[in-house]
Parts: sequence; C-alpha cells; structure tokens
Amino acid sequence: ALLCSSAAAVGLLKWLERRQIQQKMEEARRTRDLALERMEKAARWFKQEVVCTQTAHILSLTMVELVEKLKEGSLSPESVLYSYIGKVKALEVTREVNCVIDFIHGCEDQLQKLKKQKEKGLLYGIPISIKDHINCKGHISSGGMVKFLGQVKEEDSVIVQVLKSQGAIPFVKTNIPQTMINYDCSNLIFGQTLNPLNHQKSPGGSSGGEGALIAGGGSILGIGSDVAGSIRLPSSFCGLCGLKPTGSRIRYIPTSVLFLLPPAFVLAVTGMLGPMARDVDSLALCMKALLCQEMFRLDPTVPPLPFDEEVYTSSKPLRIGYYEEDGYFQPSPSMKRAIQQTRKLLEDAGHTLVPFAPPKIDYMVDELFTRGIFSDGAAHLVDCFKGDIVDPNLKSQFNTYRLPTLVKRILAIILKPIVKVSACRSAKNLWDQHGAVAVYRTEFIAKWRKLRLDVMLCPALGPAFNHGYAGKLFAATSYTNLYNVLNFPAGVVPVSTVTRADEEELKRYRGYYRDPWDKRLKEAVEGAVGLPVAVQCVALPWQEELCLRFMKEVETLA
Repeated sequence: ALLCSSAAAVGLLKWLERRQIQQKMEEARRTRDLALERMEKAARWFKQEVVCTQTAHILSLTMVELVEKLKEGSLSPESVLYSYIGKVKALEVTREVNCVIDFIHGCEDQLQKLKKQKEKGLLYGIPISIKDHINCKGHISSGGMVKFLGQVKEEDSVIVQVLKSQGAIPFVKTNIPQTMINYDCSNLIFGQTLNPLNHQKSPGGSSGGEGALIAGGGSILGIGSDVAGSIRLPSSFCGLCGLKPTGSRIRYIPTSVLFLLPPAFVLAVTGMLGPMARDVDSLALCMKALLCQEMFRLDPTVPPLPFDEEVYTSSKPLRIGYYEEDGYFQPSPSMKRAIQQTRKLLEDAGHTLVPFAPPKIDYMVDELFTRGIFSDGAAHLVDCFKGDIVDPNLKSQFNTYRLPTLVKRILAIILKPIVKVSACRSAKNLWDQHGAVAVYRTEFIAKWRKLRLDVMLCPALGPAFNHGYAGKLFAATSYTNLYNVLNFPAGVVPVSTVTRADEEELKRYRGYYRDPWDKRLKEAVEGAVGLPVAVQCVALPWQEELCLRFMKEVETLA
C-alpha cells in the first residue's frame, strides 16, 4: 500500500509538472497570436488611412534599390514597413509556414522617431526580422524552451541597437528549434516551421524562421546566428544568401544563447551573428552598416575595422581552392554537381581553380568540433531540460547526449561522432582541446598559403531535408562546422536546383561508411526536384569583404 501510494504521488507530481509546462506554452502561443493580430490591425489601419498603390512595386525591389528610393524620398518608410507587415499576413506566409513568433510593436514608435531624424543611416527605413534568441527590449528570447518564457528583456542587444542607429526597423522575431542545437526548426511552444518552397521540407536551422520568412517574401533582411551552420544551412535549404562572419567581426552570439552550451565552448568552437537575405549585395550593405562607429563604441571587443568597399568591388581574378567532397559525409548528387558547374563557370570567367583536400576531417568532427561544443559531455544542455519537455525532433539527439559516459565511449568506437560527446575530464584536457584547435587551424592555413589561395569553393549541405531528419543527422554538418572550428568567414549562395537526373542518381547513393547515417541522408534529401542547391564560399579570418566579393562573383555567374 505504501509503495502504491508513493508511486501514485510521484505520478501525480509528474502530471502536475507537465500540465504546468503545457499551460505556459499555451500562454506563450496566445501572446504570439495577439501579436500577430496587432500586426494585422496595423496593416489594415495603414490601408484605410493611406492610399498605397505601390505595395507590389515595393515588394519587388531588391534591398539596395529600396534603400535608394527611401533616401531620395520617392518611397516613405511607412509604405515600406506596412507593405512588409501586410505581406506577412496577405500572402499567408506566417499562417502557411509558421515562421513569426512575435511582432516587435515598438517598430511603429521607431518609425515616427525615424521620420524626425535629419541624418539617414545606411539602412534607413528597411524592415528587418530578428531571430528569437537575439534580445529586443520588451520581448522574450525563449530559445524554444519553457523556462525562459517569462523573462522579458529590458534592453536591445548591441546588434539591434546598431541596426536602429542605421535607420533599420526590426519588426518581427522568428522561430527556432528547441535549444538551437539542431538544424530543423521546431519547438513545442510555437511548433514546426515549414519550408515555403515545399511544405514537406524543413527550412533548416537553427535560423529556420528567418530562412522561411525571407524566402516566403515576408522580410527583405534578417539576422541569424551560426555555431555549426545555423545561418548557412537555412540559406541553403531556402535558396537564400547568408554570411557567417569571423567570430568577433560583428558581434559574438549574445549571452541569451549561451544558457544552452557550457562556457568553455566559446573558445573551442566559434559562434557568431550574421545576415541573411535574397542577394549578396544586401549582405554587403548590412555588413557595411554594422561595421560602424556605433558598433565599435557599444562593444569595444569588436575590432574597429570598417567595411572595405574597395575589396568588395574589386574585379581582380581570384585563385580559388575547391573540393567536391570532404571524405567524411558523401555529398548528395546535386551538392556535387553544383560545385562542378560553379567551378567550370569560374574557370571560364578567368579565375584559377586549384584542387584542395581539407585535412583530417574525421578528426576535426570527432575531436575538435563535437568535443569542443560539448566539452562537458553535454551535461549543461541536458540540465536545461529540467522542467521542460523535449521536442520530438530533438529526441534522437537528446537521448544520445544523456547516455552514460562509458556507453558513449563504446559507441564512439563503432559509430560516427554524434555519440562522441564525452566530457573533457580536467582543466588539462580542456586546455589540450583548445590547443588542438589552434594547431589544426595553423595546419589548415599553412596548406592554404602553400597553394597561394585567395578563397575556397566547397559544398553546402542540401537540398532541403524532409521533416524529422535533421535531429538524426547532426554529423552531416561537417561541411559547415569545419569553418566554425577554423573561425573563417563563410557564406552560402544558391546556384542551381535539383534535377530529375540528380534524383535518379540519388537512388544509387551509398555513402562512405554505408551505415545508418548514410542511409538517413539519402532518405532526408529525397523528393527535392526543383528545390535550390547552393555552394559555400570561404575566405581567411577577417576577410569578410573578400568572401562577399567571391559570393557576388558566383551569384553573377550562376
């Protein structure tokens, strides 16, 4: 009787805890729905009060064209903002793909202040979407987790302050996967975000809400973050351009995301914020706006290096390293074809292409990236789930992370490093880990220098995955996480679409190891005919302008 009573009491407590979590989620969803209603009312008010016949024209303009028309006064900031607010609702972008989680209501007050300013910044009147975890005054940064829902931020993050100082208008926050340690885009609070190009596909992650909103036409510029490819993967999946800068070139990932990772990860694997847009010129303009005196004043840890326009606009032929595969995860047929076609276009345009083999990728993924990002054996991440419910799309990863250390070590011998997350057991182990990253970076740069390379062309993971696969294929990020370990600037540019021939060739895909992960990758990318295929462009640290110049060249030729 005592045992039965105890079991019943434990069961009741668990039920009450789960019910409390669900109530918090329901409240967050109600708040989101009210915010979207407020957006709709704002757009409706503008339509009633102001006759705007230019909405379709506004939405068809590139960001550079839009900036020019706003500065010359042929378009007003109101018409642009409300056109995009209306677009989010009018074309059902949010209702169809579930990408917006909050309306930044202060954008209307900011609009009025902007009209009174004499000096127009580089992004004057441009509406911008912001990833969930980036702090905006008066709003939460949930990380897709219940425990952070009640924490309303008291001030804007540095990057939001700088964007506003340049005349940009942050107007919505976008969805992310729970914990952001996943490149799908789903959490139990706000649900699954879909790819606007194909609803059966993921938009990628963790900046998936940004990818879906921009690709769906609801935003012209967004700010994401990237620890293993979280800007580049959604850009690849959604057919966008995205840039992961060098770690401190703009602003390091804010502390609001670090609750998901141990502090030691800061040194071993570099994460950063960066822009996402429909074309490379928009990324360049955003970088130019961010690399300003206001950024250097607000954050003295950012090196005071203004954007070098001369490098970006140069037409000097480039010496380009390239590789079609990394020897760790066999690329899908469309990934490989994208590199082959882009290489040919670059050679025909007068550039020099040099074969390159990235050194020791298995070692980089196993020992440097996986152990670097989970240097505590993922204990901190597992602790974050106390008082929360794990999203089904994250369960495969989460169950791996909480395995006993001995089991992880045994599995790591026979399986890919998705299970190689054993902790650095001493300060010396941690120092050795950081030292190994530095040695690998030195070796990589030496190989780069020996070949006298300017930039690198390499695959971007894709095409877009079917739902539910990203959480089971964390190791497939080897093509992107390499450049987080190295801390090199890297960007993604769409160059083609998946063909029926690619789909036929996929039927013969086996992978390098012919293990469950290789089989899953084949299943993940099936059924993607017509979806975008991207390539990745890379430069050495602090050479964002050169990276963007290379991306622009690829974009123009493709």
